[in-house]
Amino acid sequence: MAVETKPAPSFRKTAELQQGATAVEDVTRALPHALGPEKSLLSSMLQDPQEYIGVAIEEKLTQDHFYLPSHSTLFGFLIELFEAGNEVELVSLVQRLLDRGLLDRVGGPSSLTDLYTYAPSPGHFRHHLQHVKDKFVLRSIIQNSNEAIAQAYDAPDEVAALLDSVEAKVLAIREGSETNKAPTIKQSVNEVIEQFQALLAGEKGAQGISTGFEELDRMCSGLKPGEMFVVAARPSMGKTSFMMNMVEHICMDQQKSSMVFSCEMSAFQLVQRLVFSRSKFAMSQLSRGYTPTKGDLQRIQRAAVETSAAKLFIDDTPGISINELRAKARRKKRDEDIQFIAIDYLQLMKSRTKQAESSREREIAEISAGIKGLAKELGIPICILAQLNRGPESRAGKSLGVPRMSDLRESGSIEQDADMVGLLYRTAYYAENDEEREAEAGKAELVLAKNRNGETGSIPLTFIADLMRFETGPPAREAE
Repeated sequence: MAVETKPAPSFRKTAELQQGATAVEDVTRALPHALGPEKSLLSSMLQDPQEYIGVAIEEKLTQDHFYLPSHSTLFGFLIELFEAGNEVELVSLVQRLLDRGLLDRVGGPSSLTDLYTYAPSPGHFRHHLQHVKDKFVLRSIIQNSNEAIAQAYDAPDEVAALLDSVEAKVLAIREGSETNKAPTIKQSVNEVIEQFQALLAGEKGAQGISTGFEELDRMCSGLKPGEMFVVAARPSMGKTSFMMNMVEHICMDQQKSSMVFSCEMSAFQLVQRLVFSRSKFAMSQLSRGYTPTKGDLQRIQRAAVETSAAKLFIDDTPGISINELRAKARRKKRDEDIQFIAIDYLQLMKSRTKQAESSREREIAEISAGIKGLAKELGIPICILAQLNRGPESRAGKSLGVPRMSDLRESGSIEQDADMVGLLYRTAYYAENDEEREAEAGKAELVLAKNRNGETGSIPLTFIADLMRFETGPPAREAE
């Protein structure tokens, strides 16, 4: 009698079965949690609210850190009472919870009594708090990983965008930024009042990061966290020089870590400009047979030492994509705590999404929105250069060469996203003869066409062409 046998499952089928079994097993597993430490934290806060609720607030503990919903609800209520200045003791607490319809959600009077009499050792509070935070991090990793896996299995068209999103979420977990994203109105008001008092006291640090240009600093009160500053001009107006003058002042004079993304010039060229601009030595003199004096050499050496010691990071990747730029900026913020980013320049960047491939305007919009989002995410100001169209050349008379915000290429999204827009131009560039060119030599102007948090207007500058350097105010001969 023949015995019917079934074919052995294929290797692939076996792997699928094993994968399915693992998935089922994972579904039944509880997420990481630490109920004992959670109970210990709440017990300490109930017994000595002034001490331990204050510590919890300092350590940025939130309701999300608690795994058990009843623990999360009770913690949120304790914080609410503490910030309102109300007394936290068992009898009135039960009554307040009952009045608010929250008593059953925290387990009833018996659960509160159990927590109150748990009596953990006070010296273990921070140790238990770290346990609770660690479990929250593990749950966040699992949640974000599951979301990433599900999105990856859906085979998205925008793989780079998915990778950027996943990296941002992982870094948010690492830096604990997710617990700080939604400040209360009370915290925001306190920050406003603190800054106002600092301004009254004349503290310069309250005015954001100084640009090195006095009139610009006065009009915008410095570059503030989360702001996007667009400096736009026609070619050869000195956009890069203006940007690097700011970078020099920020990272050398103020000693703040800065990062420059240069899509046009190499790192060598930018550093060369920094050294010789700071030393006030014109490289063009060498081609004319000039021999540097001892004083020149000392200034160059000093500028080289100062530049070498600066916490300045330059990435000269040509045609960098917005996703790649954001990933690099996040890492530098995490590793070096950069305080300022400069980008040269917007129209040379790329966005690799499907929508961007079909529309240049859509591509610029994605880049502009991405940079503004990055400034807010990292909590630092970002200055980005942009190119103007030929509008200034098409004007006549005194308006010849004078830029307008509408001259920005693909201007709609840039105007919308920017907190400030500065239009840079030099009148000598549009001179019709040598006599007029000589009369206008050195004159420059930055038109602050948009300033979300301050006044707008024209800022006179002096451009020293040999040094590729801008200085505050009109040329000396005009100022006299």
